[in-house]
Amino acid sequence: MNDTLPPDDDVTDLIACPHCDTLHRRAHLPPHEVARCVRCHSVMYRAPDLRLSRVLALTLGCLIVFAIANAFPIVELDVQGIVTQTTLVGAAYALLHEGMWLVALLVFATTVLFPLGHLLALVHLVWPLARGRLPAGVFPIMRAIEFSRAWSMIEVFMLGVLVSLVKLSAMASVIPGIALWAFGALTLLVAAVLSFDVRNLWLMIERVSPEARAQ
Repeated sequence: MNDTLPPDDDVTDLIACPHCDTLHRRAHLPPHEVARCVRCHSVMYRAPDLRLSRVLALTLGCLIVFAIANAFPIVELDVQGIVTQTTLVGAAYALLHEGMWLVALLVFATTVLFPLGHLLALVHLVWPLARGRLPAGVFPIMRAIEFSRAWSMIEVFMLGVLVSLVKLSAMASVIPGIALWAFGALTLLVAAVLSFDVRNLWLMIERVSPEARAQ
């Protein structure tokens, strides 16, 4: 019994509209073009950006800025001569020390653990693919990227810090630290990385030669 589908019934190129679930066969698009659903006319996908060197450079830049943002104090507060400063990890530890372990866990997970995991997973996939090789553990890593992407909330943290600084400025002297500027740069870099459609990595995986897959 032959378990292989005939070429006419190949389902690997089928794509469902995210709005009305109409099935289409994926077509090759010229640069800057979009594919729309024939039923509801919504955008299903855009011409894939397969410049992995650009994605790799942005991801490595994010990791460098991420290290700076977590190595230096976020802000320095001067209240009647008493100066206080802390890093992001130090803030999570202070929350844990005060008994707010759930808040500390959420702060650490959404601003450190998941963003770092997302960036490292991207490097793990993009680096070999850019060299024409198949990365190890493709399926679990792709699932990890999709999961961590939803929980990476650096931009939410940055907005919360700015609101807090405005409120604290009336009670104390606020001096922005190096980490605060690094987090601002990190927010922009992460937005650029997230603009890359991770589903395009599957196209690159399919293009890896059988010889490279066997290595």
